[in-house]
Amino acid sequence: MVEIVTDWRDLPPELKGAAVAIGAFDGVHRGHQAVIAAAGRAARAIAAPLGVVSFDPHPRRWLQPEATPFRLMTPGQMARAMAPLGVDRLYLLPFDAVMAAMSDDGFAADVLGAGLGVRHAAVGFDFTYGKGRTGSPEGLRRQGEAHGFTVSVCDRLDDADGLKLSSSAVREALKAGDMDRAAAILGRPFAIEGEVVHGDKRGRTIGVPTANIGLGDYMRPAYGVYATRTRLPDGRTVDGVASLGLRPMFAVDEPLLEVWLFDFDGDLYGQTVETELIAFLRGEESFADLDALKIQIDADAAAARAALRLAPS
Repeated sequence: MVEIVTDWRDLPPELKGAAVAIGAFDGVHRGHQAVIAAAGRAARAIAAPLGVVSFDPHPRRWLQPEATPFRLMTPGQMARAMAPLGVDRLYLLPFDAVMAAMSDDGFAADVLGAGLGVRHAAVGFDFTYGKGRTGSPEGLRRQGEAHGFTVSVCDRLDDADGLKLSSSAVREALKAGDMDRAAAILGRPFAIEGEVVHGDKRGRTIGVPTANIGLGDYMRPAYGVYATRTRLPDGRTVDGVASLGLRPMFAVDEPLLEVWLFDFDGDLYGQTVETELIAFLRGEESFADLDALKIQIDADAAAARAALRLAPS
């Protein structure tokens, strides 16, 4: 399990001295994984813990508070995605007025040097930091020499077939409903995690009870119907089919993920589940009546089962 540390100030000695990868790491996609691997090699070479330095909220949310929802994962998902990579510690630092006003040298000296006591920092080729994004990888190298840590810079990494490995490329794929491309960049299916909330329970009247989850600050994938796999709080994974969007037939104010879990009977209200969007089946539609909707839902369920049989488990 990855230990999460939420500040850089007044840390005890045992939480300092790591080799770290630094960045937003939204999605922890394969490009991010390469930066973390570079930090891991340094950690092994100097017998230090492997850490990741990231921020909550995402700097973009602080700097552009009116930006449309864009996140690819929650902090909890981030920590779980880092565990298989050997990460010991996630420094999930507050991005607030103090951090936003910090100069690049202030970040290197006060946060990385004095605060976290890092011994090595790995960053991507396009890493920027400090107020006005004035810091660069080469600048961090110079500052590291002054403040007691070494720096490695990872070149841009793209897939052999030219697939761009970036968070923006994941968002583009999700917007297009291309779940295979999104999963290829991420190294795993895109997943939405959230608390199951009460809905209007209309689905129960046609034999299709759903677990309803708000999207919060997640970016909005293509609206429509998906084949899904949902991880329950007890660790079970259940196949299903889900509607994601504004429900043109029974409109809601905010987009909603409504998941019908196949062969499941239980109460999930108030519990947190994580649903992988495995395959996009169709866009949103409106139907003449509930009977027509039920016929389409049955067809969607059959299509979802077929898609899930072909998908890696």
